[in-house]
Amino acid sequence: MAPIVCIGSMAFDSIETPFGKAGKVLGGSANYFSLAASYFTSVRCVSIVGEDYPKEHLELLQNRGVDISGVKLEQGKTFHWAGRYSYDMNTAHTLETCLNVLEKFEANVPAHFQDSEFVFLGNSTPALQMKLLSQIKRPKFIAIDTMNLWIENSRDALIEAISKCHALIINEAEVRQLTQVYNLVQAAKAVRSWGPQILVVKRGEYGAVLFDHGEPFSAPGLPLAEVKDPTGAGDSFAGGFMGYLASAGHYSLSRYELRKAVIYGCVMASHTVQDFGFAELVNVKKDQIQGRYDRFVDLTRFHVE
Repeated sequence: MAPIVCIGSMAFDSIETPFGKAGKVLGGSANYFSLAASYFTSVRCVSIVGEDYPKEHLELLQNRGVDISGVKLEQGKTFHWAGRYSYDMNTAHTLETCLNVLEKFEANVPAHFQDSEFVFLGNSTPALQMKLLSQIKRPKFIAIDTMNLWIENSRDALIEAISKCHALIINEAEVRQLTQVYNLVQAAKAVRSWGPQILVVKRGEYGAVLFDHGEPFSAPGLPLAEVKDPTGAGDSFAGGFMGYLASAGHYSLSRYELRKAVIYGCVMASHTVQDFGFAELVNVKKDQIQGRYDRFVDLTRFHVE
């Protein structure tokens, strides 16, 4: 079992959906990723928070096996994002972004993090992603995520960061924007020409598509009776995907193991969307994760003996 080092935001989110509202709940890419991955392996987190960030949550992360010695406490307020979803829950409409202490984030990696073999470069500036990666001595598997802001403003730097990675995990609209190609098969070829041999396209309620060394693998979304808030589902997906691979030290990345990792990613994302923030994610049990994995297997089985 190998630990994962991740970089990303720890934040407050204010969210509106057709099914309710939540003001200043805990969020951020590093939080969702770390909690989801912690069900599979230990996590080393690099992030920044302000004086208003609750100590109880830092203690919760520690209790879940997340090493927070890379989380810097800075004077000022924690990063805050406000957004709204319509009935198209695959698209978030940003209402407000307050970077606050995130503007001072320098991504300094503690010495005992630097031997990490699995690395997740969560959504942040390409410069910060590259700075973290430069401090890891011998990474064996690196995955990266991004968003439309960096595609628009730092595309060349972002492609340079992507070229250093084994996998790009990104949503459908963003991979089209990034590659400037609409067809996903052709977009995957463009990404692989930059360096990564693995592309995972997150498709929200419709699941995910894996492009690796052969034919694409399409995982469906799990039909759920209740979906309240899709915020953080993509980072939870990445946590399940990376967490599964790291839990067994899968460096060879066979097609079978990658497909299993995609399903575990979908499982963790499906738990996240069932409540606001990560209220559901922190309470799920390991047997529930395995049970939902089995539901995915049944959902996709079409050959009956």
